[in-house]
Amino acid sequence: ANRGEIAVRIIRTCKELGIETVAVCSEVDRLSIHSQIADRSYLLGGASPSESYLDIEKIVAAARHTGCDAIHPGYGFLAENAEFAEAVSQQGFTFVGPTADAIRAMGDKPRARKLARSVGVPVVPGSDRDAEHDDDISRGARNLGYPVMVKPSAGGGGKGMRIVRSEKDLPSALRGARSEALSAFGDDRVYIEKFLESPCHIEFQVLADAHGQIIQLGERECSIQRRHQKIIEESPSRKLNQHLRESMAKAAVLIAKSCNYLNAGTVEFLLDGGSNFYFLEMNTRLQVEHPVTEMVTGVDMVREQLKIAQGERLSFVPDDIRCRGHAIECRIYAEDPYNSFFPSTGRLTRLRAALGPGVREDCGVEEGGEIMVYYDPLISKLIAWSGTREGAIARMKRALEEYQVSGVETTVPFCLYVMDHPDFQAGTYDTGFVEHRFQVDSVAREDALTVVAAVSSACLAEWENRASVVLPGFDGKTKSRWRSKRFDSREEERMRWHG
Repeated sequence: ANRGEIAVRIIRTCKELGIETVAVCSEVDRLSIHSQIADRSYLLGGASPSESYLDIEKIVAAARHTGCDAIHPGYGFLAENAEFAEAVSQQGFTFVGPTADAIRAMGDKPRARKLARSVGVPVVPGSDRDAEHDDDISRGARNLGYPVMVKPSAGGGGKGMRIVRSEKDLPSALRGARSEALSAFGDDRVYIEKFLESPCHIEFQVLADAHGQIIQLGERECSIQRRHQKIIEESPSRKLNQHLRESMAKAAVLIAKSCNYLNAGTVEFLLDGGSNFYFLEMNTRLQVEHPVTEMVTGVDMVREQLKIAQGERLSFVPDDIRCRGHAIECRIYAEDPYNSFFPSTGRLTRLRAALGPGVREDCGVEEGGEIMVYYDPLISKLIAWSGTREGAIARMKRALEEYQVSGVETTVPFCLYVMDHPDFQAGTYDTGFVEHRFQVDSVAREDALTVVAAVSSACLAEWENRASVVLPGFDGKTKSRWRSKRFDSREEERMRWHG
């Protein structure tokens, strides 16, 4: 019940297990990769998510019409919607994910905070109930001390979150948070937390079967973010020593047990400069960054999800899990990193993956496909593995330099910037990386790009006019090679691509 790279990812594991698949699609996704590689494809409706991927009745009807046994929600859309999980079960299908009760318990953030505290896991100071009246929020913010964070009670992915640094900014932040939360999740409830300045964001992957076994598969460092949304992840984290790693892993398992969790989930924490960790939230679904864990553990997360959904035991016990080497994931979004990561839509006139030893690409679009305003602008995920962190960084740089995409702006330049940054290489970065490091450097880059654009435009004008070009260091009599050489359309495209 999804689209793009996660639908492709799930279908591929199903095929390896001999499980037939049905892809649901919107009108504009008829020829998408996930629609083509599934055994069958079922049209849901129009392009907008509300007409297709968010329509519970249509998705359940599609499963019934095609004779399905189970529905995998992927991530996003209805993946953390308790009503969807409940509807799937009530109609006699297996939901490949946690129970509706667990989704409700962890999807309601104030309730999840209470559960965490009840099992002795520290939480960020804040409210454990929805704040309905602005006066209550204002009093709570004064008690906590500014800055505070206004957060939606439902949903995730950074949507609807607002940092408030003074009381005069609170009313507008509340209006914005409630409006965005209502649009994204259909729920405008909010609560407040104390805002931690530039902490680290670290999460632990858990798997739980119906036989009472809950296993954690190590951590992922997710501190490179924009708009509170992750863009680069790695495992393991250099911030954790063995004692801290074991303490956080134990806390993750306790939180999963507190809501009788089933299937795959991720427990997220914030880590401050004093090595104090706080429960943030639990994502009751498969994460975008799950390939990082797969690369270091060798566990196929989707395979385990399907086994759990069929009532089977996990394929391993805790002593079997050995994290090996280091993995990094870069999300390739159709966004302009030098324009506040503004989404970039359009047709992919060129798309060539970068593979090779130790590199994996999870992609949901192909050359000629279109990045549309209706959906998340994720093009693909590049994952690099090596025996050492230094090797993984070098391998990722090589993959990013080989990766070719045109037609839209992408986050590839930003990812390369991060790989080269001394703070990332030393592992000393935090969630303030984009705000405090990238923004400063991007100003200098924009100035440089202005100069390059001016020079390029002048050179192109000279070439188009078939004029002589006098280059620095020449005697003034030498004619430019641009004057005599004619280019066909493919050569012109190659010139534009390379610079």
